[in-house]
Amino acid sequence: MDTPARINITERIDNARLGAFQWIIFILCSLCLFMDGFDVQAISYVAPTIIREWKIPVSNLGPVFSAAPFGVLIGSLLFSMIADRIGRRPVLIGVTLYYAVLTLITAQVTTVNQLLLIRFIAGIGLGGIMPNAVSLTGEYSPRRARVTAMMVVGNSFSAGAAIGGFLAAQLIQSYGWRSVFYFGGLVPLAVSMAMIFALPESLQFLAVRRKKLAQVGKWLARIDPTAPAGSGVEYVTMEQAHKGVPWVQLFHDGRALGTVLLWIINFMNLLNLYFLTNWLPTVVAGIGYSTPVAVRVGATLQLAGAIGAFLQGWLVNRLGFVPVLATGFALAALNIAYIGHPGIALALLVVVVSIAGLGIVGGQSGVNAFSATYYPTDLRSTGVGAGLGVGRVGAIVGPYVGGVLLGLKWAPQELFLAAAVPALISAVVMAWMHWVAKPQTVAPQAEEAPVAG
Repeated sequence: MDTPARINITERIDNARLGAFQWIIFILCSLCLFMDGFDVQAISYVAPTIIREWKIPVSNLGPVFSAAPFGVLIGSLLFSMIADRIGRRPVLIGVTLYYAVLTLITAQVTTVNQLLLIRFIAGIGLGGIMPNAVSLTGEYSPRRARVTAMMVVGNSFSAGAAIGGFLAAQLIQSYGWRSVFYFGGLVPLAVSMAMIFALPESLQFLAVRRKKLAQVGKWLARIDPTAPAGSGVEYVTMEQAHKGVPWVQLFHDGRALGTVLLWIINFMNLLNLYFLTNWLPTVVAGIGYSTPVAVRVGATLQLAGAIGAFLQGWLVNRLGFVPVLATGFALAALNIAYIGHPGIALALLVVVVSIAGLGIVGGQSGVNAFSATYYPTDLRSTGVGAGLGVGRVGAIVGPYVGGVLLGLKWAPQELFLAAAVPALISAVVMAWMHWVAKPQTVAPQAEEAPVAG
């Protein structure tokens, strides 16, 4: 426990009630991720209108679809490492402002090449949102609510992708496709302005890095008004700063195997998620259902994922990450395999797609939260970002492989049997984490690191 002159920041946050200060942080991070999800999917919403207006072949937009994931891959790796050096706050504000401006510029493009370039550049900024928003949320959450907070906030990305489709449809109908990008740029622009005034830095980060210690006392007082402050106060944390290249540190202190396993899970799950997101409506339409029905079935995947993240967050608090996520991936594998079953009734199709969404889309929020708890403070953004970066390779590979298999005339049943394999691998690897993610291997057992205020 701490003394009046020696304040353990983590204990203070863990023992405090959730207050307005923390709710503001969670809301701002959620808004960032909601618009992140909206903007990542925006090109899919406007693509049919662009094809008709510009009179171009559908295949011309293939590279455009891959441009943003390539940018996100770079941004996830780059900005997560920067955040573990300079802080979550400046990176979150900077990348939100960055992609807001690039999204507004997207509304002005007139050619496919311009669209491809801008989407790639904007994607770099989008890649910095998830690792830092999830990390900051976890660092301001008391232990009893930390997993739920991270999963709910992280789930805002799926909510943005799902709800954004309905918003985009109305905007396109009323104001044209360019209005989707105006909306997708103006809202995060406003959010970035709000963050400048209301978003704090991670207290643990400042303590570990020994920065802005006077501000630490002011922000801590908003969480726990009884916390002493002043020049005689020492702020301590159970973690120490790691020296060297952040990526290399992910493999030190017993974290190497866990890091590799998390990368495998991210790769397999995002491969599956983007394969299903991109090809599910097309395949469903190809087995005899109308286009509107096929689109709604595709939307069901995201909506079920948003619900699944809340459900999994509740279960994780009671049962732990490993059993909940491993079970979710296993159930998803079984249901994905059944999607292409010949003659499947619409009601049953909606059920199996929903269960797949619960496990795959909802499970990704759980994987992000698990990653954030696996790494110590000054490696947290790097750890989450590296996993997502590797996962983005899967996000690029999944849709491409799906297109190749469709080109080879694979039947829907064969296609979805193949798609079940990555989910099964995710389940097995997640179960393996039971023997890997032990407390002594999650972070080095450091002494309290005193930080003079």
